[in-house]
Amino acid sequence: MNTYTYSEARQKLSMLLNKAKKEGKVIIKRKDGTTFEIKAITENKSPLDVKGIKLNLKTDEIINYIQDSRSSKYHGNITRK
Repeated sequence: MNTYTYSEARQKLSMLLNKAKKEGKVIIKRKDGTTFEIKAITENKSPLDVKGIKLNLKTDEIINYIQDSRSSKYHGNITRK
């Protein structure tokens, strides 16, 4: 991992942020020896975490749609055991 001076970091901030995202972190060191670590914050979101939509359906309507979708009229004449 590379360490960058404060002056380099100021001039190349965009590049350092991209590098932190790609490599995990970047170290910046001041003249007085103080060091700082910059790292990207990643969100652990599920790909199934999607915003819902309001359909104004009642429970019995939803159940009827589900039952209809499972009936043979939507799946041809498939016989289930």
